[in-house]
Amino acid sequence: MGKKSGNASYKARVVDKQLSSLLQAVGAVAIEGPRACGKTATAREIAKSEVLLDVDLEARLAAQVDPNLVLEGKTPRLLDEWQLVPEIWNHVRRSVDKRRNPGQFILTGSAEPSRDVTRHTGAGRLSRLRMRPMSLFESGHSSGTISLSILFEEVGQTSPDPGLTVPDLALVASLGGWPGFLDLETNAGINAVRDYLYEVQLVDIRTIDGSRRDPGRVGQFLRSLARNVSTYVSASTLASDLGGKERPLDNGTVRTYLDALERLMIIEDQPAWSPSLRSRSVLRSGPKRHFVDPSLAVAALRATPNHLLKDLNLFGLIFESLVVRDLRVYAQAMDAQILQYRDSSGLEVDIIVEAADGRWGALEVKLGATFIDEGARNLLRFRNRIDTSKCGEPSFLGVIVGTGLGYVRPDGVMVIPIGALGP
Repeated sequence: MGKKSGNASYKARVVDKQLSSLLQAVGAVAIEGPRACGKTATAREIAKSEVLLDVDLEARLAAQVDPNLVLEGKTPRLLDEWQLVPEIWNHVRRSVDKRRNPGQFILTGSAEPSRDVTRHTGAGRLSRLRMRPMSLFESGHSSGTISLSILFEEVGQTSPDPGLTVPDLALVASLGGWPGFLDLETNAGINAVRDYLYEVQLVDIRTIDGSRRDPGRVGQFLRSLARNVSTYVSASTLASDLGGKERPLDNGTVRTYLDALERLMIIEDQPAWSPSLRSRSVLRSGPKRHFVDPSLAVAALRATPNHLLKDLNLFGLIFESLVVRDLRVYAQAMDAQILQYRDSSGLEVDIIVEAADGRWGALEVKLGATFIDEGARNLLRFRNRIDTSKCGEPSFLGVIVGTGLGYVRPDGVMVIPIGALGP
């Protein structure tokens, strides 16, 4: 089967360079991400042959008899939706050992199989590459004038107004970063995301571990998560919210729901940062809750762009989740993490970007420009609480906003419009 690259409609992704680099270093790369985020299209840009196990029934049956039957072909060979035949993992690993050459296989999967299946890897054999829905830079809604990676080198980046309006942001948050939905008319795009989420609650979550779950109850759980997006809501609160005061859901059941959605890569929590402090405040370790794309929260609530514009509190939380999605894409390209901070005094910082070498920066997210001063004050207070003799000075402090200019304030805090942010 021939290479599928050269597609004129393909929109370049930030992970393209990462994939190319990994294939020069290891025998196989597993691209992991939610269904419809563009994994197959990205893999096809570099693969020389392929087998699509979700649509090629004959190939899937052959792989179930002997996985080696689907491994032969020009390399890199794409094994799409490989988790449908989990035994392929170990056969790929052994084939890489035998061939002793990098760039042999690209595996793509939209669900994480049992941990037992993938526990055997081995240095130099197989690397994992996480892929998420498109950021605004990838979909063409951001100019990328202000680079996250350059923020770690210099804080003087500025940008003209990228031209995004608040209604524009409500629309892109509702439609999300799904490549296949980008060209749809607004109502069709909103319905496509709702259908996607319905498929998750009806089919996907039941197949991830074989558990039979009531689709209606799963839908209620997704709505509860959506109401609490970008917050520190606990599993026990979700249990109470789902079951009500009379019949709260068991915490263990909630955790199985969360685990299944994580394995489907539908949700992705934002972990806590643990710096050294000057004060006696106690750090809080609970994560913030996010869907992998803000459109899923909008869909779970059956909201529309107009709903968001009428409920700015909800829109602010959805906007923060959109910013986190984009920063995760950009941070991964530079081997950095997206974290958050909260302590016992009530001080919170929306986003901490921590590089692999320990450098860090802090960001507040404010949909409206009228809250820039508040965000800047919070960041300066936070900087004074951190023991910089141990953690180092922040590489940058910034407030990410929905609209307007990108500039540096007199106090050194940057103002960064989301429509100018890029890798």
